[in-house]
Amino acid sequence: MTGVPQQLVEVESYVSRAVALVGPLDVERVALADATGRVLAEPVRALLASPAFDNSAMDGFAVRRADVLGAGQDSPRELAVVGDVAAGPASAPVRVGPGQAARIMTGAALPEGADAVVPVELTDARAFTFGATAPTRVTILSEPAPGAHVRRRAEDADVGDLVLPAGRRLGPRDLAATAAAGYGNVPVRHRARVGVVVTGDELVPPGEAPGPGQLPESNGVLLASWLRGRGAVPTARVVPDDAAALRRVLDHLAPRVDLLLTAGGVSAGAFDVVREVLGDDDVTFAAVAMQPGKPQACGRWRGVPVLAVPGNPVSAFVSAEVIVRPVLAALHGHDDARRPERRPAATGWRCPPGRRQYLPAVVDDDGVRPAARRGSGSHLVASLAAATALAVVPADVDEVRPGDVVDVLPL
Repeated sequence: MTGVPQQLVEVESYVSRAVALVGPLDVERVALADATGRVLAEPVRALLASPAFDNSAMDGFAVRRADVLGAGQDSPRELAVVGDVAAGPASAPVRVGPGQAARIMTGAALPEGADAVVPVELTDARAFTFGATAPTRVTILSEPAPGAHVRRRAEDADVGDLVLPAGRRLGPRDLAATAAAGYGNVPVRHRARVGVVVTGDELVPPGEAPGPGQLPESNGVLLASWLRGRGAVPTARVVPDDAAALRRVLDHLAPRVDLLLTAGGVSAGAFDVVREVLGDDDVTFAAVAMQPGKPQACGRWRGVPVLAVPGNPVSAFVSAEVIVRPVLAALHGHDDARRPERRPAATGWRCPPGRRQYLPAVVDDDGVRPAARRGSGSHLVASLAAATALAVVPADVDEVRPGDVVDVLPL
């Protein structure tokens, strides 16, 4: 155990130390239906062209443009309709020759000989009736542009093209692109299993009426929910301020998880049990130059990476966003770097000297203001719910004034 540090550790230095504890998890293949939120372990390259063939972007008539040059309301062109082409497998091939057209539906393959599509609204047919057969002749009332309303094969992606890079967190659009590229499953990183251990004699389960000196337990709820939102699988436990009980829980969780995360008891108080217990193993305690979230610890418990964050709810949340988030990204093989946005302050607030401030804030049309009406406070969990961003203020700034431009990280 490293003693209480005399100097503050820069945020980036501490985050690098924490991230170095972990590496990417193993890979598994999962069906696309189960891949939402998972992190892609390998690049996706198209197995199929998209579109797979030339097809129509409109309901209308496939034509040879040379046959309808100059067509208009005052100079219509009449063509013989020689086929009907619907989306899906064709029952018989259709070929469009000189002076001919084929009725065609959106998504249907462009018939041989045709090089443009005239929407039905620009013909004398005006509209198609469900179930009605194609007319034998059609009058074209507008000259189409070259290649009008034709989706060309591979105009979106060709076989072998990169569709998605490795490290991408998969969302609905990614999965649709993957399916269109010819895949039914994808290689993804295992979800990180995280053991969340919250300490405190004062904590009672949510929904239970607290007695004198007691508080509803919220950190376990907060961190477990946050972890699920980042693609992890949390297991949460609440432990009293008892060293033997904490050791038992940590020993039980360690072989079952990829990361241990404790909340509370990490400072220098007489009853800070996490500091007492984690000092038994390969764990370093640090005073990080951030506010909230100054007392931190990271290392290994029985060989398993462990992070220890403060127990005040806002401190726990900020620590998750600033420290746990990049560690989780490293486990998932995901580049989770965020670029802050720049916004003017709608109101002023004080900043801690010598520490970077991560202030839960509301960002609206007026600018940035503290989410809590009484300014910053690591215990103000009710106000945390109103926050839409973290305002990030450098350590050398002691006051933000109205109109000052500050960095914000959207939540």
